[in-house]
Amino acid sequence: MEAIPERMAAVRLTGHGGFDVLEYSDDVPTPAPAAGEVLIDVHACGMNNTDVWVRQGAYGTETDAAEVSTWRRGRSTLEFPRIQGTDTVGVIVAVGEGVPESRVGERVMVDFSIYHRPEGDDSLADIDYIGHGRDGGYAEYQTVPAENAYEITADLTDAELATFCCAYLTAEQMLDRARLAAGERVLVTGASGGVGSAIVQLARVRGAVPYAVTSAGKQDALRAIGAQDVILRDVDDLVAEVARVVDGPVDVVADLVAGPLFNDLLRILRPEGRYTTAGAIGGPVVDLDLRTVYLKQLELHGSSQGTRTAFRRLVRYISDGEIRPLLDRTFPLSRFHDAQRTFMAKTYVGKLVVVPDRHWDTVGAPHAP
Repeated sequence: MEAIPERMAAVRLTGHGGFDVLEYSDDVPTPAPAAGEVLIDVHACGMNNTDVWVRQGAYGTETDAAEVSTWRRGRSTLEFPRIQGTDTVGVIVAVGEGVPESRVGERVMVDFSIYHRPEGDDSLADIDYIGHGRDGGYAEYQTVPAENAYEITADLTDAELATFCCAYLTAEQMLDRARLAAGERVLVTGASGGVGSAIVQLARVRGAVPYAVTSAGKQDALRAIGAQDVILRDVDDLVAEVARVVDGPVDVVADLVAGPLFNDLLRILRPEGRYTTAGAIGGPVVDLDLRTVYLKQLELHGSSQGTRTAFRRLVRYISDGEIRPLLDRTFPLSRFHDAQRTFMAKTYVGKLVVVPDRHWDTVGAPHAP
């Protein structure tokens, strides 16, 4: 195994703002694992909306939706500079005190959640995440608690494996919150993105029937991963189009868009239906007629990240081949600005993954355009 260098390459977030606050450097101190931690040689790290919203400070506050604020709203653990990146895949190259040396050499996928509750307590009330409360995977090396590093032996490339963590854990938790059951119909907005495409697949794993809302040109890709049918989001009357396409009542709406669609999504739900959300890329501030909620006996669920239980279920799905990666393309870490611009354009289906330049030829290049 190669010697661990004292300095490494990384992309550091230096404040809230535009792309200029994301600085690539090859002179960042390499972290050392503390007690109970492992050091990972990062091979790949998937990209997520949270990276962008934290950079922009776009989470607002409960009293001012436009105020610059980070993910934990008023109780932030974000410090600058911060290395973002949640979806780390790599190889353990060193361990801290109390961690068996036998773990060195394991290929691992990182559970990005920072749990402040003991094992067995699945409350997410005070959860944080790696890439926000501590440094993440947009770097050559990263330390994480040993319990967060799960060995993966599935026959997938490192870049493919880096598509799962944040998106699929978020999706699984959304469906847990909504109690999606076999035979039920779920309408998925933002279905071509990382979380949306994960919901489509995970709904099928549960025996539910997913219908996807997306933009033109992405229909075939969504049907290929399990969508029963596809509705274009810019139709003149979304409610009427869903009624035409969906074979029966909509039991659950899994929404990642919100914005102007929100009221129509509540109208689409059957009485006693369930709405679950983990994102609002179409606009976080919505018009809500509470009479629709109480006269239809609706449930509204907010969801973010996921539990240890859900993550272990996800690992099992990967091992059993029940879900498959949707990797659109890879980018070298040194081209991080290009990667995030492409990510924000949303012209692709699935996930984008960043690969440290030192691993580009073996990990990134096979999946590049």
